[in-house]
Amino acid sequence: MQKIPPLPNYDDCLVNLASSVLANFGATPSAETLPLADKYLSKNYKNVVILLLDAMGTSIIEKHLAPDGLFRSHLAGTYSSVFPPTTVAATTAVTTGNYPCETGWLGWDCYFPQLRKNVTVYQNADQLQEKGSPFSRTAEKTLDGDGIPELEETSPAADYNVAFRYIPYASLYDKIKEAGGQAHFVTPFVPPCPQTLDEIFARITEICSFPGRNFIYSYWPEPDHTMHLTGTTSADTHAVITELEKRVASLVDGLSDTLVLITADHGHMDSRNLCILDYPEIMRCLVRMPSIEPRALNLFIKEEYKADFPVLFEQTFGDKFWVISKEEVIDRKLFGPGTEHPLFRDMLGDFLAIATAEVSLFNTHKEAALMPGGHAGLTREELEIPLIVIEKN
Repeated sequence: MQKIPPLPNYDDCLVNLASSVLANFGATPSAETLPLADKYLSKNYKNVVILLLDAMGTSIIEKHLAPDGLFRSHLAGTYSSVFPPTTVAATTAVTTGNYPCETGWLGWDCYFPQLRKNVTVYQNADQLQEKGSPFSRTAEKTLDGDGIPELEETSPAADYNVAFRYIPYASLYDKIKEAGGQAHFVTPFVPPCPQTLDEIFARITEICSFPGRNFIYSYWPEPDHTMHLTGTTSADTHAVITELEKRVASLVDGLSDTLVLITADHGHMDSRNLCILDYPEIMRCLVRMPSIEPRALNLFIKEEYKADFPVLFEQTFGDKFWVISKEEVIDRKLFGPGTEHPLFRDMLGDFLAIATAEVSLFNTHKEAALMPGGHAGLTREELEIPLIVIEKN
């Protein structure tokens, strides 16, 4: 009997934070609000800023920052990411106020039944494949200078944006604007697309001077980027996180009548990486390569192997993964308790294999070699995130 790992707290998560913002700005939320945030939002500051620092989970600030520093001294409390605790699913949850089951934005690679293939949604590209692997277009394997199998060239998934066509969504920006409020997104991906932290913070400061009441959502891809490449305890990670704290301190010093809520989309952990291509007994069971994430594998299984697959996976990887059927995923509302997107069930495979320990299972050797840090599994480190509150009167 597999032990059930920590699960998201869907009464106290990113969706509830977004719901608090929606309610505070006169829009209708689709979930309950977050009491931890409500007590600050009820003060009706002129400006409300959510600054999301990618992967800066509670365990990360505990590892790197002093208790009397800005972030930990202003820690109002902790709450939960969603499943999977990963950027695609979690940032979409907080920028929409909807659970992953409602949006269909489930992870880095999503299976789209209309195309019968996995798509890397942020890049609108076909899923990365290793040359010479069973589902790749290129039959012959070639090695790079380090002896690692090379990847196929990236190919567009379609001549349109697949995710925005099949799983579009309304954001907090849309919902607040529709309710007559003022909302702004300040991220590297939304016009005017500020690309540096200086540009982002300058834009936040500028908007806070606008007349009326303003909601601002801002995103920065650190420390996630550095932790993926160097792990959670590296000197590089420490430098990035301590610098972020200093930079945020400088930002808030210049603000007034502003509530700043600093949070993360998920946490991060140090991973021992494996490649699924090294396990032919698992590969022969697959209809296609896994989707979602290396710590949350969405698995379509050939009919003749379905009955025995969970036992085979556990025999191969021990207790490092929780293997759960599609039916149990749905019954447990693992992707959230909201109204399911019409495509949600068709996007799910027959099983999910969810990491519960320090092992991640990548689709290619190159990706496994490059990323010692990871997330999307079910551990406290990945699920628990901080809500840091700074009030500037």
